[in-house]
Amino acid sequence: MELERANNNNMAKDEKQENMEDFQRKKKKLGGFRTMPFILGNEICDRFATTGFHANMITYLTQELNMPLVAASNTLTNFSGTASFTPLIGALIADSFAGRFWTIMAGSIIYELGLVCITISAVLPKLHPPPCATQENCKEASAMQLWVLYISLLLTSIGSGGIKPCVVTFAADQFDMTKSSVAGRSWNLFNWYYFSMGMATLTALTVVVYIQDNVGWGWGLGVPTIAMSLSILAFLFGFPLYNRLKPGGSPLVRLTQVVVAALKKKKQVVPEDAGLLYENRELDADISVHGRLLHSNQFKWLDKAAIVTEGDTTDSKTPNLWRLATVHRVEELKSIIRMLPIWAAGILLVASSSHQHSFTIQQARSMDRHLSKSFQIPPATLSIFGVLTMLSGLVLYERLFVPFARRFTGNPSGITCLQRMGVGFVVNIVATIVASFVEIKRKAVAGNHNLLDDPKAIIPISVFWLVPQFCLHGVAEVFMSVGHMEFLYDQSPESMRSTAVALYWIAISMGNYAGTLMVSLVHKYSGMKSNWLPDRNLNRGRLEYYYLLVSGVQVINLFYYVVCAWFYTYKPLEEESQICNNDKIPSVIVDKKRGEEAN
Repeated sequence: MELERANNNNMAKDEKQENMEDFQRKKKKLGGFRTMPFILGNEICDRFATTGFHANMITYLTQELNMPLVAASNTLTNFSGTASFTPLIGALIADSFAGRFWTIMAGSIIYELGLVCITISAVLPKLHPPPCATQENCKEASAMQLWVLYISLLLTSIGSGGIKPCVVTFAADQFDMTKSSVAGRSWNLFNWYYFSMGMATLTALTVVVYIQDNVGWGWGLGVPTIAMSLSILAFLFGFPLYNRLKPGGSPLVRLTQVVVAALKKKKQVVPEDAGLLYENRELDADISVHGRLLHSNQFKWLDKAAIVTEGDTTDSKTPNLWRLATVHRVEELKSIIRMLPIWAAGILLVASSSHQHSFTIQQARSMDRHLSKSFQIPPATLSIFGVLTMLSGLVLYERLFVPFARRFTGNPSGITCLQRMGVGFVVNIVATIVASFVEIKRKAVAGNHNLLDDPKAIIPISVFWLVPQFCLHGVAEVFMSVGHMEFLYDQSPESMRSTAVALYWIAISMGNYAGTLMVSLVHKYSGMKSNWLPDRNLNRGRLEYYYLLVSGVQVINLFYYVVCAWFYTYKPLEEESQICNNDKIPSVIVDKKRGEEAN
């Protein structure tokens, strides 16, 4: 009997080894670097279209649709917030049943419809008000014209929901992203993803914005529309080469099942030996392809969901998951709970900077933008300095900073994601303080030349005074934005990675809404005669006060983040590939050391 049982165990191990080897062989035939031209080609064209569409939209709303500045800024921020909220829906659809490929395709098509709609509205005279050269007593857009705008922005917001959470995770699906494989690489997927996006953004800010300001809005919006259609074709052509992972079922249902199971067993006592908790590798196979989450001692109340009682049936392959959850599923919920405080720190950061782009464009429009007597820089093109800084910063970060930091920390990435994000928070505060001093300087020059009461006047101060704050924001993005997304991807359960990346965009969404609230309150309560954020004449405003207020909010947020990062514990993971290589001694990666380094 004992011999028969041993033979069965050996056969099971051999079968598991064969299945894993078969999986690895199939995976080698798909994915890899050869898929990147199609995936990144799609995302580059998409980012080109998105940036070209949004970068100068404040000018379109205020000068073509004749909307007041605060109303236009709030409109863009609200729809930007919506566009950052819809990724959660898209991610849940992708992770639950549709898969990332089809979610990206559907989102791209819907986004294209939005671009077509707003391009038509820019071309047809009936869909926008008559021109107003003086920008005084202008006829604002009618209700019908505004509805065309809102429908266009809504379609692009919905389309973004299918694209944003899935592209970077779909790109990661094409590679082995286990800790051991990532540590042995000389490149970082997220750095190069952001670099590609930066190149697309740079092109859009120079080409599309120039067309919008000097040729017309018909072509200015038509070019992004054409680019988006090319991105759909590029992505579709790579279909036979992609490694398309099977969706693991609704993550929300699994998380809810753990909570319900724990509530049903609230009177049970969690055993001291974690080995007594319920585990089922076969049940969790589809949601732990690259590694199984191990038991952790945090949030032990949730462990009650994995306690096996007399009423639970564990003989079948699928027990009643509303009464009994595996350790892996319990740890999925724990991982999400651990991530939330760190994730939330990004909300106030976005809220603080959500309107700065709109206000900075208005500042630039009033400054001397000439490079020569006949050529001047479009205001929205100033963003290229932030993009150029980000692009060069990403290369320097990977080629110089990481090898240098690795000598002291021993971390293959140089510093942890948490440390990287912390640096980004600090740099962003400096950028906002610099912005306030530049505004003080701009208004001082306007006052010296008696131009404060002329909103259309060009103040004799170079627009390049605005460059330092753009460069600082670019440096902050190298650290904060890339670090934030990498943290969410790395620390989330593998079956919820689209959902985790969606959290990145949800933080942006909530930050944009909070920023709108902040701007609206400042505009409402900062007085009528000396309003900080006036509708028409920024020269008579107190924009520098608003920037200092924003800096104070970011300082408070930085203290909150430091506390959260200090107490954060990295997820414990058992990598599947290493289990197959050595069944007797499974390799466990528990990132407590990395957690200590982050602190």
